[in-house]
Amino acid sequence: MYRRKMKKASIDMSKITEFLNQLYVEKPLFPLVIPLLLVLWSIEKWVFNLSNWVPLAVAVWATVQYGSYRQRIVVQDLNKKWKQLILQTSPTTPLEHCEWLNKLLIEVWPNFISPKLSLKFSSIVEKRLKHRKTKLIERIELQEFSLGSCPPIFGMHGAQWSTAGDQRFIRMGFDWDTTDISIMLFTKLAKPMGTARIVVNNIHIKGDLLISPILDGKAVLYSFVSTPEVRIGVAFGSGGSQSLPATELPGVSSWLVKICYDTLNKTMVEPRRRCLALPPVDLRKKAVGGVLHVTVVSAGKLSRNSFKGSSTTTSTSDGYGQENHHDMGKDFHTFVEVELEDLTRRTLEVAGPNPTWDSTFNMVLHDDAGILKFNLYESCPDNVNYDHLASCEIKLRYCTDDSTIFWAVGEESGVIAKHAEFCGKEVEMVVPFESINSAKLKVKLTLKEWQFSDGLHTLSGSQLSSRGSQFGSTSNFQPRTGRKIYITVVEGKELLEKDKSGKSYVKLQYGKTIQRTRGATNASQPSWTQKFEFEEISDGEYLKVKCYNEDIFGDENIGGARVNLEGLVDGVVRDVWIPLEKVKKGEVRLQIEAVTIDDFEGSKGSQGGLIELVLIEGRDLVAADIRGTSDPYVRVQYGNLKRRTKVMFKTLSPQWHQTFEFPDDGSLLALHVKDHNALLPTSSIGDCIVEYQRLAPNEMSDKWIPLQGVKRGEIHVQVTRKVPQLQKKVSDSESPSSRGHKISGQMKQMMMKIRSLIEDENLEEVSSSLTELESLHEVEEECIIQLETEQMLLLNKINELGQEIINSSPSLSRRSSSN
Repeated sequence: MYRRKMKKASIDMSKITEFLNQLYVEKPLFPLVIPLLLVLWSIEKWVFNLSNWVPLAVAVWATVQYGSYRQRIVVQDLNKKWKQLILQTSPTTPLEHCEWLNKLLIEVWPNFISPKLSLKFSSIVEKRLKHRKTKLIERIELQEFSLGSCPPIFGMHGAQWSTAGDQRFIRMGFDWDTTDISIMLFTKLAKPMGTARIVVNNIHIKGDLLISPILDGKAVLYSFVSTPEVRIGVAFGSGGSQSLPATELPGVSSWLVKICYDTLNKTMVEPRRRCLALPPVDLRKKAVGGVLHVTVVSAGKLSRNSFKGSSTTTSTSDGYGQENHHDMGKDFHTFVEVELEDLTRRTLEVAGPNPTWDSTFNMVLHDDAGILKFNLYESCPDNVNYDHLASCEIKLRYCTDDSTIFWAVGEESGVIAKHAEFCGKEVEMVVPFESINSAKLKVKLTLKEWQFSDGLHTLSGSQLSSRGSQFGSTSNFQPRTGRKIYITVVEGKELLEKDKSGKSYVKLQYGKTIQRTRGATNASQPSWTQKFEFEEISDGEYLKVKCYNEDIFGDENIGGARVNLEGLVDGVVRDVWIPLEKVKKGEVRLQIEAVTIDDFEGSKGSQGGLIELVLIEGRDLVAADIRGTSDPYVRVQYGNLKRRTKVMFKTLSPQWHQTFEFPDDGSLLALHVKDHNALLPTSSIGDCIVEYQRLAPNEMSDKWIPLQGVKRGEIHVQVTRKVPQLQKKVSDSESPSSRGHKISGQMKQMMMKIRSLIEDENLEEVSSSLTELESLHEVEEECIIQLETEQMLLLNKINELGQEIINSSPSLSRRSSSN
């Protein structure tokens, strides 16, 4: 027993010893605490009392500790400010790794960044593919575009901030090697190869990125330092009927790589940069186009030697645009050509090294961003051709706070950026010509208005637009909105004219509907003032405008344009001048108005209704006979029914005044104008379609319809949808269901009354009450029949709407056909 206690005691002593040894290692001065306490206790007991000095010693110690603490805070603050000063003034910063950025991208890329970038880049790729096709491919369509779930890697070897003049930028590596990408192209190949699907299933892009903030952080410019390395993996599949087997098409892979190279070089390889706007406010509006006024003011420091690349001559300067070159004279004539997509305009020719043009042009954007290109040319009096001297670019982009950013490449690859906070604000920029910093161009830019989408163009279940395929067995159904668009072609100005005595006309195409104006004299400044009606299409369809000069040997195209009709407000007339594209000058004035149809009845016909067509007259018809006249008549075709008017001999302005009626079954109503010949076959002098489907019941439409397939000619018609007014047996003030409930209550009361009469044995009253009960029962049956009819009509309407939705969506139509 005693040994066990000693053993426990020895174990406890060993633990205590181990603890003291560890404490001694961590606190070497700790053994001196015990002797110090003994000394203090001795002084307190035999020399003098220390209790009065302890508070003072504690106060002194606390003061010293607080002073040292404040000194550390001041030192840390000075170090922080010094680091910020070094960061702001130092041209470069140390190389920093970006693992944290790549970790963050892995988390947010699949569900947030990738869908947004896929939607953005799909429209860019679609536009590029339309303008870049090989001889092997006739037509190409982008069917699927997804960047996948694998993000790119930034700054694998670090990132570094640098400063060059007033510009600060970060340089980092970019490496995107993914096999998760999914891009599907549907192609129609040259005959006899048929169709094929091209699938891009892997891509590798590697290069160095430059990122630079501008406008006090309101936007960021980004670009590649040099052309990046690009590798694209392509697979091939079948495309339906007459399709190729899954074998490689020659040259397609290299063609796609070349498109990628060219796109990168033209948009985001130094000195060309893209812009990412960072506005403080997001108004959630999607810009689809805009109107821009461009004023080319002047140029300065122009020199033939600088443009040729040789040394510049001696010159004296007293500011911008005031330089006197002894090698320049009056024989040096220059002009500037302004390009915006397919729209080009040019200034007048001005002599001298510092020309002043002050030419303003009306330009149209078809997107929320654009590139203005200014080409400087020299006109030689002895030469028909022009010498291209230099060029420069200004880019612009809409910001979601309703402002606009303009930016360009400055001197020594710097950045020139301007910010217009609202539409109508003028921005002035002085931009150097590319590779020639001495020569500069001064321009003024005013964004007059942005046009916004009204939400009708939606994406459902796909990251691409809901347009149907251009190949195969896709539906031609174009979804309507229930609105009518009225377009008045008012006048033109500065149109090209081949013959001053000739006439000019305008042809409008919206969807599959084509209309044209009559020919107007004064071909350069014509006036038409003709109004046309179209049914609004909800997939962002453009209105195509083409102008022609009439000619005996074939009408000459003198320019065209595209007009975006999204964002139209009901009842508000939009009066705009549209500049013509692919010509040097010319504009057409249009007045555009959208009107909602409240009583839309659809195009399926009305039960018991009639279509009444009155063919009144024609005018300005084509002369089909040698003598300069025609013998016109009209053949009317409505579905399988055919009618014809009488023949009006030797006239180009016939008067028919004939009426035709057809049962309203929703068929196409077509008019074929013919020239009557007694011996020879009849010849066609024009066709047209009469639109009546959206007319309200018993509404008459009076209009002139231009003839298609000929140079001129119009037909005056009146069309009416006649719907008989049905006599309702049930009152219009009450619905069938409420009237049925009321009749049911009356029948219950009548039954109770009959029971009481039977108990009283009043047979005469019972007989009259039974007669009233029979009449109530008949009314109840009528209500039930009416309710069943309304139910059937409602189900039919639901089926029609469902079928239209299925036809408008290619994916749904394929599912329904497979089922």
